Parts: sequence; C-alpha cells; structure tokens
Amino acid sequence: MREITPRTIMEMKGKEKIAMITAYDYPSALIADRAGMDIVFIGDSLGMVVYGEPNTLAVSMDQMVLHTRAVAKAVKRALVLADMPFGSYEVDVEEGIRNAIRLIQAGADAVKIEGGYDHKKLVKRLVRMGIPVMGHTGLTPQRYLRLGGYRLMGETEEEIEEILRDAKALEKAGAFAVVLEFTLADVAKLVTEEVSIPTIGIGAGPYVDGQVLVWHDILGIYENVPPFVKKYADIGGMIRLALENYREEVKNGSFPAKEHYWEFLDKEDFRRKTRNVLERLSEDD
Repeated sequence: MREITPRTIMEMKGKEKIAMITAYDYPSALIADRAGMDIVFIGDSLGMVVYGEPNTLAVSMDQMVLHTRAVAKAVKRALVLADMPFGSYEVDVEEGIRNAIRLIQAGADAVKIEGGYDHKKLVKRLVRMGIPVMGHTGLTPQRYLRLGGYRLMGETEEEIEEILRDAKALEKAGAFAVVLEFTLADVAKLVTEEVSIPTIGIGAGPYVDGQVLVWHDILGIYENVPPFVKKYADIGGMIRLALENYREEVKNGSFPAKEHYWEFLDKEDFRRKTRNVLERLSEDD
C-alpha cells in the first residue's frame, strides 16, 4: 500500500492543503511522486494533451487502463487516482462497477467520477465494495455539450444549488473528496464549508482544501492554457530550443563531435580486418 491513502487525504482537510497533479506515463509519474505530490491523477484530459482530441469524450476505458498501469508502476508514495471516462459509468451501475474494477486492477488506489447527485448510487456501491471514489462537480468537461461549452460555473442560484447538492450527495454516498472545477471562488468556499470531505479546486480559487492542475499546462508544454493556470516553467520552449540546436548541429556536421563516437586506434589493424572481411564476402558471391 502506498503511503498516502484516501483516509490520509480526508484527514488533511482544514489542516494541510492537498497538492494534486495529472500524469499520464511512467516518467512523468515518477517525477511527480518524487516531487512530493499528494495525489497523482490519470485524468481523461489525456485525450486532449496526449492524443490531441478536441475534448475528453473520445477517451476509452482501454486508454485509461493503459495509462493507469504505467503511472501506478512509478508511484510509490502518492495516492494514484484514475478517471472514469465518458461512457464508462453512465449506462448503469453494474457497468460502472465493472469499469472501476478494471482501473483498480490496473493499479489505481481510487477512481474519480464526474457528477454527484446523479451517480450517488454508483458511488455508494463502489465504496461498499472497497473502491474509494472522488467526485467532481462545477464545470464537468464530460458534460460540456449540455453546459454550452467550457465556462465558469456558479453564477446563478440554480448552478449554486446543483454544485452544493452534488457535493453533499457525494459526501453522503461515501466519497472521500470532490473536485470543484472552474467555479466562482465564493461558491467553492461555500461548498468547502458545507461538506466534511476535502474539496480540490481547479480554477476555483484559494478557499478550497487543495488544488489540481494538468501536467502539460503548468510546465508550459503547450502555448495555450486555461485562464486559471499558472505556468511554473517553459519546458515546451526548452524542448523546442534543444531540438533546434540538435537539428542545426546535424545539418552543419558539428554533431557528433569527437567525444560522441569511437574509432579503431590501430588503423592498420582496421584495414587488415576490412580486407579479410571483404575477401570472405567476395568468396560468398
């Protein structure tokens, strides 16, 4: 068992902020775990940042299982959380259970489900089975078509009520935490105060119990990022510069330099061996 568990995360509420980051492969997860992250999250955002999809709706269970297995092999300390992709739990509870089991068997410590009140039965069943669940409300990207796009949530009474109802339903069903995405900070603060489980924000302000961002966004892999993201590095620029330098040195012949390859020290010995080889090959012809 890893050092950080769902119980650990629950006990951090009101005491210590929770740091959560996405990772989609072995090397990224290894670095994230060594950096001291509390939760390493295999999000269905991989559809966009890894596979170039315009949204998360095309992500399959097979993709999630593949990436979860890679991440789980790398993480020794942090909680490994895997997303339930669109279509993996909406049809019925039994299908949701089967797919959650697949992620746990791939190495996840817990699963995340978008929505709250609508899926309280599934959350309750999973928790009873021993599968920890994190919920997700506010902006739910899997429902962006219904929401009218990726937009700030919580501006109307109806939205405030829905977000709070989702969080309370998740709490009652046994979820150990809930993500609040792209939600007005005042609303996120209200939810955080109204539920006993930790709230983890992404674009939801400072009043929540923790924060989560996407690996590629904070590292500057891509130029365009959501408005709530802070870039902590320009890794994309560094990689591009390195590749440009490599290309230039290949073109002008300065790579490989003398220290990057090996030759026969005894040239006469090389010529002798070459003659022998060529003679043998000639005889084979």
